[in-house]
Amino acid sequence: MNDLILSKVHQLISQNSVKEELKAIDLASRLSSENISSPVPEELLVESSSTLVKLVNKIIFDAVMQKASDIHFESSANQKDLRVRFRKDGILQHYLPIPDRFRSAIISRLKIMSQLDITERRKPQDGKIDFSRYAAVDIELRIAIIPTRDGLEDVVIRLLTNTAAVSLEYLGLDRKALDILRGIIGKPQGLFLVCGPTGSGKTTTLHSVLAHLNEGATKIWTAEDPIEITQPGLCQVQVNSKIGWTFAAALRSFLRADPDVIMVGEMRDLETAKIGIEASLTGHLVLSTLHTNSAAESIVRLLDWGLDPFSLSDAFIGILSQRLARKFCEFCRVSYEPEKEELDAMADEYCAGTDEDPQAKIVEWRQKYSSANGQVSLWRAKGCESCDHRGYSGRMGIYELLSADEVVKALIQKRAVSSYIKTTAISLGMRTLKQDGIDKVLLGLTDMHQIHAACG
Repeated sequence: MNDLILSKVHQLISQNSVKEELKAIDLASRLSSENISSPVPEELLVESSSTLVKLVNKIIFDAVMQKASDIHFESSANQKDLRVRFRKDGILQHYLPIPDRFRSAIISRLKIMSQLDITERRKPQDGKIDFSRYAAVDIELRIAIIPTRDGLEDVVIRLLTNTAAVSLEYLGLDRKALDILRGIIGKPQGLFLVCGPTGSGKTTTLHSVLAHLNEGATKIWTAEDPIEITQPGLCQVQVNSKIGWTFAAALRSFLRADPDVIMVGEMRDLETAKIGIEASLTGHLVLSTLHTNSAAESIVRLLDWGLDPFSLSDAFIGILSQRLARKFCEFCRVSYEPEKEELDAMADEYCAGTDEDPQAKIVEWRQKYSSANGQVSLWRAKGCESCDHRGYSGRMGIYELLSADEVVKALIQKRAVSSYIKTTAISLGMRTLKQDGIDKVLLGLTDMHQIHAACG
């Protein structure tokens, strides 16, 4: 009964988003029919009652309601319309075309909202918008305007929802990795990193760690750019490189403010990394992120910057590499019995780089995941009203946790290559991103196509 109720709710939400999009189409049609000169008069760019202003607000509002992470306004000399697309669950999806003659006006309106120079079209500009000034939605927008060919401009808006931190259990780590992670962050000092590409959920993970550590007896300072998640009890600082208030500068200040835990939004340079290591060696737990592809590569990246390998090995307590993969819609996924060749291919991928036997792994899977008839079932996407007939809804984390033991620390001191560090860590029990993803496929949460898209 509960599943039926949830299904009805999802259908209503989906139907409502369709109706809202139709309203945006109506506004675009009305804008096209209005007798407006080009360039658009400036008063229409700021007058809240104008159709153009309503359309821009509507686009942003719909993106928020549809839980998009980004809005893309794309111009091209070869296209007749300004293309608007939303990134939802990591995938760009078409939203609305706007007549090209309103392209400059739309971009100018966005510049006005973010207090940028509407006359500058040759250089990129960055800004932010407090959208609560324009609609009853408490959300901050980060806007990037980039000049393209033929004097055109593209705009990308990132939606920063001021959400609460989630618990460690909600992240989706398996039980063993979760226990190891709790042990790592339970240490009084050391350097713990979360790595992955942009948009892989690193900030969400760090704030989950902070929520776990955020007790009355602990002093926690954070330096972030931007502050996406707020928590009571944290001392959160917004860095601003334009005035010299960088991650490194904030980190130096924190060391004079009696911290127990320090979170640095990103280690971008050698200076920040050096101060972070010094802080971790002087009795502080330091958390940060790196843009690297794997846990082992993070170590090599820090050494390549020029860090002392002995200081890094002393400070290092763990690295969590992660990706986000699309999940099946729970209302329409369908199960099937895979062919032997499909299971063999999965087992080969799972055991690659290890000394495990793929056929023995399949036997293990049959014992762990099979139904009463002894058959392992997989799932595939179908599509329904709840997921806009896409078959997927939401994303989940895929993880690779490298903890610091004496063997790994010795490899850091010897400046070992990343492939050898990874192979050694696997032999000591580390599960790779691909292995964690395949386990989630066997649990019926996603398929191999999404795992390949997330981690190759």
